[in-house]
Amino acid sequence: MAIALRDRTEVRFRAMGTDIVVVGVDASSDLIDEVPAMVERLEAQWSRFRPESELCRLNGSSGAPVVVSEDLFAVIERAVLGWRVTNGRYDPTVLDAVVAAGYDRDFDAVEREGESVEPTQAAPGCEGIELDRVVGSVLLPPGVALDLGGIGKGYAADLIAHELIDDGAAGVLVSLGGDARALGAPPRSEGWSIEIDDPFHVEGGDRGGDDLRRVRLQEGAVATSSRMRRAWSRGGVPMHHLIDPATGGPVSSGLASVTVIAAEAWYAEILSKAAFVAGLEGAVHVLGDAGVTGVLVSDDRTVFECAGIEAFR
Repeated sequence: MAIALRDRTEVRFRAMGTDIVVVGVDASSDLIDEVPAMVERLEAQWSRFRPESELCRLNGSSGAPVVVSEDLFAVIERAVLGWRVTNGRYDPTVLDAVVAAGYDRDFDAVEREGESVEPTQAAPGCEGIELDRVVGSVLLPPGVALDLGGIGKGYAADLIAHELIDDGAAGVLVSLGGDARALGAPPRSEGWSIEIDDPFHVEGGDRGGDDLRRVRLQEGAVATSSRMRRAWSRGGVPMHHLIDPATGGPVSSGLASVTVIAAEAWYAEILSKAAFVAGLEGAVHVLGDAGVTGVLVSDDRTVFECAGIEAFR
């Protein structure tokens, strides 16, 4: 059940393989209590772990066009756009590589240790994907399958935030794991206070380097990509879910995490992954060229703040 907090109403639950928190400002408890159903509707469309989902049906279409729901079409359209604007550093066609690395089921059920895996190949890319807006169909070439896990969470945060505002909330903060979207009026004049994830906290270690701090948003989004959050090993080799499209293997770029602040959560999610693949020096250019800011944490726990982050302190 939702819990009223002064002028705020909050609900917490688990879905999409992550912890979800939604806070509404001047929003009824009944409205906020609808959020789990909203998340369930979206997860049923683009979860790769549900054989009956629209995404699984599309991935198994063997090169034939498939008419999909409006929301699934929109997130695939954004994923293809992300592939183009990041020059392939973000690539939703890494599904086969993710599965080959061992992430072949909901992460809570993934074996943390296992036998060695076979060498992987580069992701096929989005060049052959055909999107027909008129009929709302998507055609994936043979051998191409999509993983919409990260961008799916980001776009879900965007959709839910807009839906709650449209239904009467004065303001809302939607947090899906490492992705957060703020929209409308914040509970305080200084904005929403959002903590930047510490990638080494999951290991129980100290933060190291400069302290990671909170950022404040009036509106906008924060997304974090971290190699620490979903990690396991195969044949004694550390593995994680962030795949380098150029090799098909887990990224080894010298970064432990990338946090991006942008206008929308789906876009912040794309840029965080592209910056992670690019490595420390490349990440600065990826975020700078996109006109956004963020925080990078290297493998040696050094914290690097990108230009413009001061505006959100």
